[in-house]
Amino acid sequence: MASSIAIAPASSAEWTPSSWRTKPTKQVVTYDDPTAVTSALTKLARLPPIVTPTEIVRLKSSLKDAALGKAFLLQGGDCAELFSYCSDEPIDSKIKLLLQMSLVLIWGSNKPVIRIGRMAGQFAKPRSSPTEKVDGKEIPSFRGDILNGFDVNERKPDPERLVSAYFHSATTLNYVRGQLASGIADLHNPLDWGLGHVRDKELQTRYQKIVHSISDSLRFMRTIGADTAGQLQTVDLYTSHEGLVLEYEQSLTRKLKHPGSHSPSTNCTDGKGWYNTSAHFLWIGDRTRQIDGGHVEYFRGIENPIGIKVGPSMKNDELVELLDIVNPTKEIGKVTLITRYGEEKVGAMLGPHIEAVKRSGHVVVWQCDPMHGNTRSTPSGIKTRHFSSIFSELSSALRIHRDHNSFLGGMHLELTGEAVTECVGGSVELGEEDLSLNYTSYCDPRLNEKQALELAFLVAGHYRNDRNDRRI
Repeated sequence: MASSIAIAPASSAEWTPSSWRTKPTKQVVTYDDPTAVTSALTKLARLPPIVTPTEIVRLKSSLKDAALGKAFLLQGGDCAELFSYCSDEPIDSKIKLLLQMSLVLIWGSNKPVIRIGRMAGQFAKPRSSPTEKVDGKEIPSFRGDILNGFDVNERKPDPERLVSAYFHSATTLNYVRGQLASGIADLHNPLDWGLGHVRDKELQTRYQKIVHSISDSLRFMRTIGADTAGQLQTVDLYTSHEGLVLEYEQSLTRKLKHPGSHSPSTNCTDGKGWYNTSAHFLWIGDRTRQIDGGHVEYFRGIENPIGIKVGPSMKNDELVELLDIVNPTKEIGKVTLITRYGEEKVGAMLGPHIEAVKRSGHVVVWQCDPMHGNTRSTPSGIKTRHFSSIFSELSSALRIHRDHNSFLGGMHLELTGEAVTECVGGSVELGEEDLSLNYTSYCDPRLNEKQALELAFLVAGHYRNDRNDRRI
C-alpha cells in the first residue's frame, strides 16, 4: 500500500526498509492526517519486536525440509482477523484445530508437520475496489481492522489502528506461547485436545483411532525407557500474515544479529540482517506481486521466509523472474509458492509452473491454497466455497506434483475453530440454505472445524494410499 509520508528515494540497486517507497504500489491507502500517520509509525518503530530472529531462522530451517520433501506445511487461520478475535476462546479453538489437523497429517504422511497460523497479524485484506455501495451510498471498502472498521461509520482509514494492530498481534502471540508452554500440545495427553466441538461421530471415531495409536506408541516408549518427554510436551506454532500494509511492515523491520551459524539470504558484512519482526512468515498477495512494484521491492530485502501467491495470470517467465528477485542466492526453503488457480484451472496451470521452476534451479516449497480460486456467490449474493471444489483442487495438486516428480509441500487454508456455516458441502452436507445459520466472516468464507478436520483426513488418506501403491 502506498505511503502517505515522503521519504528520500533510494537507488534501484540499494535495498533499505524504505526503498519500496520509490516503486509503484498497489492497494493504496490515503490518510487524511499525515501528521497522525507519522506519529503512529514513529511509535511503532520504537516498540520491541514481536518475533525474534532465532524463531524466524528455525522456521526457515524447517521449511527447507518441506522444500526437500521431508516435512509438510500446514498453514491456516482466518481470512481477516478482527481485533475482537484477540480473546482466549477464539485463539484456543484455532490452536487446537491446527494441532488436531497436524496430528492427522503426521499419521497420514509419516512426516513432521510445520504449523503456521494465519493469526497474530492477519488484519489487512486487499480489495478489488477501494469503495463499495451500502444502502445506495458509496463508502470506502472495509480493508481490515488495521486500516478501518467494518461499521459504516468507521470506514475512514485511521492511523491509530496501525498501533492497535501491533498490540493485538503481540497479545495474541503472547497467549499462544503461554498455552504451548503450559502443555496444550502435550502428546502424552492427546485426548485433552477438546474434541467436543467436533460433533461428527464418524470424524470423532477416526480421529480417536489415531490418538489411541499414538498413545499406545508412547506407552511402549515409556516401557523401554525411550520416552523423550521434553520433545513431546510442546510444538512450534509460527505466525504469518499477508505483508500488505508496507508502512507497518517497514516500521517493524529491524537490523538484528543473525542467530548462531545462520547463513543469511542477503548480503551481510556485519553479522546482522534485516528481519521483519511482525511475524515469522509473510506473503505477497496475487494482487501485489508486480515485478517492479513496491511489495516485491520490500520483500526482496528481508531475512524471513516468504510466500508468493501464484494465480492463473502468472506467466512462467514472470514466476522465475520473481524468484530471482526475491531469492537471488537460491536459498532452499526461503520461498513458498502458494498456488491458487481454482479447480477448473489447476490442471492446465500447475504442471508448466512446476517445470519452469525446476529449470530455473530454484528449490521452493510448493503449497496449495484451494480456497481463493474457488470462491463464488449464491444467487442471493452470499460469498461461499464448496467443499468438493476445495478438495478437488487439493487432490489435483497432489496428483500433478507426483506426475512431475515433484511433491506438494503443504496446504494453505482459511479456517476457523468455530462452528460457522460459510462453506457448503462436506460430510455434514451444509447447503446454501444453511449459510445464514452462523455466517460470521466479514470477508471471505472459511472452513469450519469439522470441514477442516475432514480435509486433513482426506489428505492423510491420499498419502497413506500413495505409500501403499508404491509398495506394490
